Amino acid sequence: MRPRMTYLSLFSGIEAASVAWEPVGFRPLAFAETDPFCCSLLSQRWPEVPNLGDVREVDFRGYRGRADVVVGGSPCQSFSRAGGGEGLRGKSGLMLEFVRAVAEARPRWVVWENVPGALSVEQGRAFGCLLRELDELGYGLAWRVLDAQAFGVPQRRRRVYLVGFGHGAGRACEVLLERRPDSRDLLSGAEPGERAAVGAGDRSKGGAEPSGPDDVMCFEKSGVTRPDCGANPLWGLPAYTLTASGERLHVVTGDYRVRRLTPTECERLMGFPDGHTLVEHRGRPAADDPRYRALGNSMAVPVMRWIGERIAKADRPGPVTALRRIVRRW
Repeated sequence: MRPRMTYLSLFSGIEAASVAWEPVGFRPLAFAETDPFCCSLLSQRWPEVPNLGDVREVDFRGYRGRADVVVGGSPCQSFSRAGGGEGLRGKSGLMLEFVRAVAEARPRWVVWENVPGALSVEQGRAFGCLLRELDELGYGLAWRVLDAQAFGVPQRRRRVYLVGFGHGAGRACEVLLERRPDSRDLLSGAEPGERAAVGAGDRSKGGAEPSGPDDVMCFEKSGVTRPDCGANPLWGLPAYTLTASGERLHVVTGDYRVRRLTPTECERLMGFPDGHTLVEHRGRPAADDPRYRALGNSMAVPVMRWIGERIAKADRPGPVTALRRIVRRW
């Protein structure tokens, strides 16, 4: 039986990765988070896992050979339209610290999540920088924009997910490019496209024109995005994307009254268990505002669980490794 996979979680937030991956059998080695509320939550939900704090001050070389996966969603503010599109000049420049952590820890797998604007900001140069840096480290890469509403939560939440494998592109493609029968664009009815991904072996950066908003995005075509048009939950359609600012948290009830979503409802929209963010903070039960903010910054748990399950399935010995094991037996 294979040992449990281990991971480092950077920009941890309220740990959607751990909520998603613990049922899959993954074990966290360490977190890296600085937000006071999120730090309080991590210390109470996972008291045995160290929080390394600011990623800029951590030497990750001690995790080389120990961490199977490095996962993180680096700050998205300056990749988004709301953040002015500053790109790597703003807070989203911490993406390069994610790359440094990968370079030092050298995991077999890499998982990075961000807003779709990361693909097109700075005319694609910021995302191209991420691809180039990971490619030079030897990782085969695949990336795809996925919407949380296709994974069982009633929220329109489109995010780009990049998966890397340290020994060629094939395994990364296995993780992200499976056609799920229920993973369609629920607004247009378009089936998700499947496209080849960049790999360390052939170093190809191109690809065919995406055929739908849920496609794998290739570097030259990285400007393909679509604004979230939103919906009124009264008509049975998914909720708006939750944001860290707490905007668009109102719904219309069956009797046409307007009210704000509760933190518990927001937890459900993200796929967390009820009460996940209801922890002690600064000596008292956490107020609603930091809970809303942390949930809006988080990843969608069902999407991360699907990716974890796909990684666990794809993480098998390669032909060279298998041959070495056979030789050793003889």
